[in-house]
Amino acid sequence: FELPKLPYALDALEPTISKETIEYHYGKHHQTYVTNLNNLVEGTEHAGKNLEEIVKTSSGGIFNNAAQVYNHTFYWNCLTPNKTEASSQLKAAIIETFGSIDGFKEQFSKAAVTTF
Repeated sequence: FELPKLPYALDALEPTISKETIEYHYGKHHQTYVTNLNNLVEGTEHAGKNLEEIVKTSSGGIFNNAAQVYNHTFYWNCLTPNKTEASSQLKAAIIETFGSIDGFKEQFSKAAVTTF
């Protein structure tokens, strides 16, 4: 497996996510999961399988690293430097739950900074 190329430049998500954060999480964390997965599957029944198949059929360290590669790849591909609007259905659900879009942002930010 190889570290998938990001669909945008390392600094494209600033100021929301800094270039340094992307470099660390993509270039170090994500790369480490790819490297570990390659080392762990070598010589096993998982060698030669695609990532999704490994996630579905493995356990332990192989599963953990395969799932992390999959999750990180999914995460990076969900982000965009271009501002997009939420669907009307999502907006309605956010407003119903949080009172407003700003209310959601406030609660989300508060939860994010107090999680770790």
